[in-house]
Amino acid sequence: MAASDSRIDAHGGRIAVEVARRHGVDIMWTLSGAHVFPMFDGAVTADPPMRLIDVRHEQTAVFAAEATAKLSRHPGLAVLTAGPGVTNGISAIISAHFNASPLLVVGGRAPRSRWGFGALQELDHPPLLATVTKYAGTVDEVGALGASVDDALTLANTPHRGPVFLDVPMDEFFAVAGTDLPTVRPPVAVPPDLDAIERVTGLLRAARRPVLVLGSDVWCGGAEVAARRAAEALRLPVIPSGMGRGIVPSGHDLLITSARGFALRRADLVIVAGAPLDFRLGFGIFGAQDHPAQVVHLADAADQIARHVPLDGAVSGDLTLIFDALLDARPGTDPTWIPSLREAVSATAKSDGALLSADATPIHPARIYGELRRHLADDAVVIGDGGDFVSFAGKYVEPTRPGGWLDPGPYGCLGTGLGYAMAARIARPSSQVVLLLGDGAAGFSLMDVDTLVRHRLPIVMIVGNNGIWGLEKGPMQMLYGYDVAADLQPQCRYDEVVRALGGAGEMVTDPGQIGPALSRAFAANMPYLVNAITDPAAAYPRQTLGI
Repeated sequence: MAASDSRIDAHGGRIAVEVARRHGVDIMWTLSGAHVFPMFDGAVTADPPMRLIDVRHEQTAVFAAEATAKLSRHPGLAVLTAGPGVTNGISAIISAHFNASPLLVVGGRAPRSRWGFGALQELDHPPLLATVTKYAGTVDEVGALGASVDDALTLANTPHRGPVFLDVPMDEFFAVAGTDLPTVRPPVAVPPDLDAIERVTGLLRAARRPVLVLGSDVWCGGAEVAARRAAEALRLPVIPSGMGRGIVPSGHDLLITSARGFALRRADLVIVAGAPLDFRLGFGIFGAQDHPAQVVHLADAADQIARHVPLDGAVSGDLTLIFDALLDARPGTDPTWIPSLREAVSATAKSDGALLSADATPIHPARIYGELRRHLADDAVVIGDGGDFVSFAGKYVEPTRPGGWLDPGPYGCLGTGLGYAMAARIARPSSQVVLLLGDGAAGFSLMDVDTLVRHRLPIVMIVGNNGIWGLEKGPMQMLYGYDVAADLQPQCRYDEVVRALGGAGEMVTDPGQIGPALSRAFAANMPYLVNAITDPAAAYPRQTLGI
């Protein structure tokens, strides 16, 4: 293998690794398979070597690559072997698609010279992924691999971001070629349309009760500083969504998460930035029934502007440029608006206090968060993977910094947790990493505690163990008067599973045990699971089923 700063002569795996590194990729997530051995060789023989983390299920590899992208804001890389390796990763790829996470998934493929013969794991993957990626294709010749990887990573990282899939025939992966190495440039910041900005400026100036919703694309697009600057300059109350959490920190007078429903029902102007107008935001319908709010949608690409609901204004382009262009649009806000929202926040905090300190047995899920909040550092990364239990986290855990919250996103795919957590541990080596698991979600990925142990990745896991599928049991009873397929094993010992895999943990059944258990978990410096037995009757007071 010969290499210079501008050219490399090597096998396909080494070429792909060198190009990926130029795009900021420094870790490869994978599960072993012979079809992709050249990628492994490319990683370990690179100078310096690229870190390689092997997991126990391919979807964990993709979830980890996605979380790497979310936290680092450069593309993630997952490498999956042919056939079932790729198909095992599809749910995670779809989740990255809905989350607009820049990601390259490289798949193995049966040899080109044997295609159609019935070789092991021969499957044409790209048609399976074409609708849930920005591009899915096959690189048929090793000589084209460098340019293809460069194009794929550039496309993945260009707003609106998302996953790209490439598979490479096994014989071409092992083949050697010379290729020029690319010069990588950041995506061009697309300026907003000035007429659209002027329209939104007029709406802002006329607003009496404005609200600003900040979504994940604000963080992913590097616009968090501009977003906070605009919110503070214009005195806009802020509701965060997804990775928009923490942009306006916990305790800020403009942060009104706990008055979300109150604010969105009474607002006369709602500006949603960097988030789709989906079920999480009432499909974009705000205000009172007889006095609907005006709605403005700000998106990082024109094709992300909502089409299913009437909009009073819409701007697409670089979100930093959009926020900065609105800095002079000071609203004529009703002087009672923000005080009324602060009053609603205070009232909610007062009513929540009883649940956060509840002494009931079985444990109320809120009590866990009352204890957790006392243990969390400002730079903690909190990860949610579950239904009802994680919904309580969304209500009670408020990050103090941006980039400190990960959840499955609108696709609602359970099983993200272990992959997200191991990526967070590597991306934020000195921060607390806390994974919140429903007991249903724990069943999807808990085996990957083995990966945490093998690669020495300490995290704290908390399972809210109520022994049911909480999001399904209640609605089925409401519809039919009974439920089926909604019960799990009562008091299942998930902590013992973690101990069997080389970690540590304990079960808690009394509220007074939670705080000491969390202290032991954070001090353990190893994968540690606190298995909290919670009350199945304590359902989250949900406003929507997402339908």
